[in-house]
Amino acid sequence: MRRIVVDAMGGDHGAEEIIRGAAQASLSLARSEIILVGDAARIGKHLIECRQDGGRVRVHHAGETIHMDEAPLEAITARPDASIIVAADLVAKGEGDALVTAGNVGAGLLACARRWTRLPTVERAAMASVFPTELRRGETNDPFALLLDVGASADASAADLVCFAHMGATYARLISKNERPRVALLSSGNETGKGPPAVVEAHQILSTHSHLNFVGNIQGIDIPRGVADVVVCSGYVGNVVNKMLEGVSETVVNMARYAYKEKLLWRAALKALSSGLERLKDVTDWKPYGGAPLLGFEHLLIQTHAHAKSPAIANAIRLADKCVRLELNGKIQQGLEDFELHRADSD
Repeated sequence: MRRIVVDAMGGDHGAEEIIRGAAQASLSLARSEIILVGDAARIGKHLIECRQDGGRVRVHHAGETIHMDEAPLEAITARPDASIIVAADLVAKGEGDALVTAGNVGAGLLACARRWTRLPTVERAAMASVFPTELRRGETNDPFALLLDVGASADASAADLVCFAHMGATYARLISKNERPRVALLSSGNETGKGPPAVVEAHQILSTHSHLNFVGNIQGIDIPRGVADVVVCSGYVGNVVNKMLEGVSETVVNMARYAYKEKLLWRAALKALSSGLERLKDVTDWKPYGGAPLLGFEHLLIQTHAHAKSPAIANAIRLADKCVRLELNGKIQQGLEDFELHRADSD
C-alpha cells in the first residue's frame, strides 16, 4: 500500500480545504493510505463532515503550525513539532512514501532538505513547475510544459543544469506520457555559446554526451510558444520566470474586466469572445495538475499552490500517488546513472 503524507495545516484556506481534498482523494485511490498531519482534534472535527473512505485516511498529530508569512529558517528552528516538519519526518522514517503540502514553500523545502537524503548522483534538488503553451504534447494532449528549477536553490552549476535536464525529462515521460520530450536550456539567445558560463558548459555536455532530445538554447519568448517540453534554468531565473508567467494570466483577466466596464463596444466584443476566453481559462488552469514536484531526493514532495482548494489538493495527492506508483525517483536515479556511464565511455 502506498502512503501519502499530507500537511493538513498549510495553505491560505486553512485545514478545512486540505481535509476535504484528502477525503475526496481517498475515494479514488484504492491502493493507498492518506496520512493527515496536524492538530488531531481540529482535523477530526472537519474529517467527520466529509464523504471519505475511512479505511484509507488516518490522522497523525502535530502540535504546531508554520504560517505562510513566516521566515522559514526561524520558524522550523523554533517549532520542531510543526506539521510540515513532522510530515517530512514520517516520510524520512519510511512511514510514508511522499509528502503533499500547500503551506510555506521555504519551510517545506528546508524541512525536506534537512531530513531527506538526495539521490546518489544529485548535488542539488530542483522544484519543477508546469506552464501553459500553444502546443500540445504526449498521449494526453497536454498543453503544459515543465520548468525547473523554480526556486529550490538560487544558483546552479553546469552539472546541476544537466542533472535538472535528466530529472525533468524523466518526469515528463512518466507523468505527462511524453515519450521523447524536447529539452532546452533557458538562455539570452538561441545560439550555442550564449549565456553565462554554466549554461554554455551545460549546452556542450548535453549536446555531446546525453541521449536526451536536447534542442539547444531557447529564449524567454519561446517558453509560451512551446518550443520545448522541459525548460532548464537556475532556481533564481526560474522563480522570476514562473512568477512572471503567473502574473501575465492575472493581468489579462484584469484588463478584460477593465475593458468590459469602459465601453459598450468592448463589452460586445468581449461577449462575442467569451467562449474562447473560457477555453483559455480552462487550458491555463493549474488546478488539475496538482502541484510542483521537488525532484532529486529519495522521497517526493508535491508543493501545491497556497490558494489551492479541495479539488486541487485532491489532485496533488493523486499526483503524488502516481509518482510513487510509477517509481519516479528510482527511474530518475537509473537515468542519471546511465548518463554517467555513457559519458565515461565517450571520454
